[in-house]
Amino acid sequence: MASSNDQDHREIITLINNLTDAVFSLDRHGVVQLYNSAALDLLDTNHSVVGQPIDTVLTLQRRGKRHLSIIDELTSSTQIRKTDDIIMRLDDKDFLRLEVTFAPVQRGGKQVVDGYVLIIRDITKAKSLEEERDEFISTVSHELRTPITIAEGALSNAQLLASRNEPDAIATALATAHQQILFLAKMVNDLSTLSRAERGLSPELESIDLNTLLSDLTTEYAPQAQQKSLDFQVVANAPLTPITTSRLYLQEILQNLLTNALKYTPTGSVTLRVHQRSDQTSFAIIDTGIGISRSDSTKVFDRFYRAEDYRTRQTSGTGLGLYIASKLARKLGTNITIKSRLNHGSTFGFVLKHQPIDQ
Repeated sequence: MASSNDQDHREIITLINNLTDAVFSLDRHGVVQLYNSAALDLLDTNHSVVGQPIDTVLTLQRRGKRHLSIIDELTSSTQIRKTDDIIMRLDDKDFLRLEVTFAPVQRGGKQVVDGYVLIIRDITKAKSLEEERDEFISTVSHELRTPITIAEGALSNAQLLASRNEPDAIATALATAHQQILFLAKMVNDLSTLSRAERGLSPELESIDLNTLLSDLTTEYAPQAQQKSLDFQVVANAPLTPITTSRLYLQEILQNLLTNALKYTPTGSVTLRVHQRSDQTSFAIIDTGIGISRSDSTKVFDRFYRAEDYRTRQTSGTGLGLYIASKLARKLGTNITIKSRLNHGSTFGFVLKHQPIDQ
């Protein structure tokens, strides 16, 4: 018949094995006495580590520093301490970010340390998301600062010019302010679209008349092309049949790609080509613009990325359009491809597989 101590021990083992955090119970010399399943997952092993010194079992370091002695850390204080700046290297390039709790175990009511408990949580993903969020906020703040400053200065200048009764100069200052406010409105719209895409919601599918969609895009973009003396065409291989997809996402993708094509094409043409087969519809936006270098081609879908080409810097842009377009494309089960050559134009394309509306 099992003793109550054996029963208690089994209950403790069951309890700690159900924890998602890695747990090591150590004696006062730092030798492993007990561990849970999550600890073996962290160590990526099936072998017992009982009886081994914890510094042999685990190799940890603080960020920016070398090896961390766990036993020295445990014995340096009789207080429970938690830190989230610990790294566990997996190889030369990969590592885990860890939150580690160092807890002494005191015997009875006396201030005598009888052992230690080490609790380790993998916070790699959480830290990555936190740093990405902080970088995003910092970048957005930086991108907003310039147009706000310019608009504020232009309006202040307009007020001063009004007191001097200089109508032509006032009109110029107001036009500058208006341009910057339009830029801010575009960024707010881009951020709103990005927020929808990143919430992880599935797109609402509906039957879309492509002929009507293309006609609407022609109405919207042909005048913009005409202002730059560009030839704008929409070409389809045959009368198009309806497809089932997200109208919002498809329209947003095409608008972003067409806006970019018109923006970076000083002369020549912009063409939206649609080719439909029985099982798929392909879209391609072809321009004769400034093109993209090979090094920039791998980065244009990054958030807030803008090429260093001086011709790119001469145009206004939030640096979010292609990032949003690529993210929405993935929501529709496709990817945007790019073919480009510097000074010879670009082609951005994607393919939508046909699917029934009830999927």
